[in-house]
Amino acid sequence: MSATTTTAAVNITGIKRRQTASYFVSYVGIGLVASIMGPTLQFLATGTGVGLSQISIIFTTQALGWMLGSYIAGRRFDRSPAHPYIAVLVLVMAVLVAATPVIPVLVLLAAAMFVIGYAGGAVDVGGNTLLMWVHGDEVDARMNALHFFFGVGALIAPSLVAQSIARTEHVVWAYWIVAGFLIIPGLLFARTPSPANPYVAHPEQAANPRWVLVGLIAAMFFLFVGAELSFGGWIYTYAVTLDLATLTTAGYLTSVFWGALTLGRLIAIPLAPRFRARTILIFDIIGLLISLGALLFLPPTPTLLWAATFGMGLFMASVFPTLMLLAEHHLPVTGQIISIFLVAASLGSMSVPWLIGQFFESYGASITIISIFTAIVLSAVTLAIFVILIRGDSSPRRLTSQRNP
Repeated sequence: MSATTTTAAVNITGIKRRQTASYFVSYVGIGLVASIMGPTLQFLATGTGVGLSQISIIFTTQALGWMLGSYIAGRRFDRSPAHPYIAVLVLVMAVLVAATPVIPVLVLLAAAMFVIGYAGGAVDVGGNTLLMWVHGDEVDARMNALHFFFGVGALIAPSLVAQSIARTEHVVWAYWIVAGFLIIPGLLFARTPSPANPYVAHPEQAANPRWVLVGLIAAMFFLFVGAELSFGGWIYTYAVTLDLATLTTAGYLTSVFWGALTLGRLIAIPLAPRFRARTILIFDIIGLLISLGALLFLPPTPTLLWAATFGMGLFMASVFPTLMLLAEHHLPVTGQIISIFLVAASLGSMSVPWLIGQFFESYGASITIISIFTAIVLSAVTLAIFVILIRGDSSPRRLTSQRNP
């Protein structure tokens, strides 16, 4: 190998590392943004002079922005370099996050959350799509690492809020710290070359994907993410309503769920390259059904609730990245297709928790576990149909690792 060839290989490796670092750091950022609103909701309501029922609209506007950002970004990344677009959006997000705790009008705050969600959706599509374009068939462990870093951000944000309140009796500093952190991925994206779209040179690979498989994976994203957000969002109220936890300990219960989810993603990093994606999903589904089944069919006790909550987080951890890997193995992972998956996930995150809320008071707290259990069963059925359809595939589609940045 000549010195020129060796130097070129070293340069390409260095660029790929910078690209990967950009995606990991940006996922810490959107994890921080996604989890900071919940514990600061009362302060935002007070700052805008509205009640909790009115301030909750910011969750809806952020989710709508996230869906639109996912939808538009996926198609854009297929046609033009991604990093400049993401860099601008992340820096805009940093400015709006810094402004969030001091915006005095609800309409303006809701608009800011829409734009923040739009930027977050673009980063979400970018992280999943571009990481697969960079690493191809070597992406397995890195995909789980990407979502682990999201979990890291989601765990850190509540602590920042707690420290900000303890030191200043307000949440402004928590938001400003998150905003300052977001400048880092913004600059990384601005200074790092975008990965090449592998389907530009080989458009035949992206032509005519099996849309039935796309639909089945999208359905699994809808169901799994709906179940995850429903459990994380409703387990506090479930525990308090059934007198299985106090107001204080129920808060720790929620932390156990998200902590177990982050731990599970860390554990999944070395396991992902060693097992088929569908094998990991089957294992996850079994663990989820056992955890939920214990709450559904056994007499509820605090000990059982804590164990089931930990199990839910642990087994739910690798589902999202593993679904991405399942798609990468059998479908062309274009930005358009990834955006479909993330829009489906966003719809699930809004509709399933909302549905539980409509029946919680009339049917009792058990509707929470029944609904989530049903979603996981439907996910299992959908995965079974997917496996049957791909059984005849003789040559699954996988991207080979890129040679050019």
